[in-house]
Amino acid sequence: MGNNIKLVIFDLDGTLVDAYEAIIKSVNFTLGKMSYPEASGLMIRRAVGWGDKKLLGFFVKEEDIESALVVYRRHHRLSLKSSTKLLPYADEILQYLTENGFKIAIASNRPTEFTDIILSHFKIKKYFNYVLCADKLARGKPHPEILLKIIKKLKVRPSEVVYVGDMAIDVQTAQAAGVRGIAVSGGSSSLAQLKKARPFKILKSLAFLKKFLPPISA
Repeated sequence: MGNNIKLVIFDLDGTLVDAYEAIIKSVNFTLGKMSYPEASGLMIRRAVGWGDKKLLGFFVKEEDIESALVVYRRHHRLSLKSSTKLLPYADEILQYLTENGFKIAIASNRPTEFTDIILSHFKIKKYFNYVLCADKLARGKPHPEILLKIIKKLKVRPSEVVYVGDMAIDVQTAQAAGVRGIAVSGGSSSLAQLKKARPFKILKSLAFLKKFLPPISA
């Protein structure tokens, strides 16, 4: 990839943090409160990545979604802090990128409120030049709007950008925006799904990202 990359945009869930336990707890709490059967962790995990409204839409009737959102969000504000983990090498790679001249941003389908809770809880908000979530836009991923707005805000060209995510939807978003997409395996999408999406690279962990992003000043 070389030294032409100036901006690294990250997805959040499954890429920088593991919030699956928090999400599973909040979904099943909501389902219980609304007299729906409990969902398996695997089912919930596979439904993550499209925003909380679509997430709940997999498990409750359409007419119950708005009520479910109220219950879910109230519970999730608490479960996020107690049951979310920073993924291995996340802090290390963010520090590396900052120290070596890269701009860093987040593009997430997670609501802004919950993104802020996570970034503040793990004290990593300081690393980001810009954070944009789908609830601030008319269209979420895989529409490229979220990446294009970040690119415009931080005044770089698409050719100078890489988007790092854990799902096929992240790869599709990168391709739609004309930027290179790097997939990190182990998140919501299976390895087969990631390969089918044809990202620029598939990495086993964030630790390997440095290899493709040498210091800008080098």
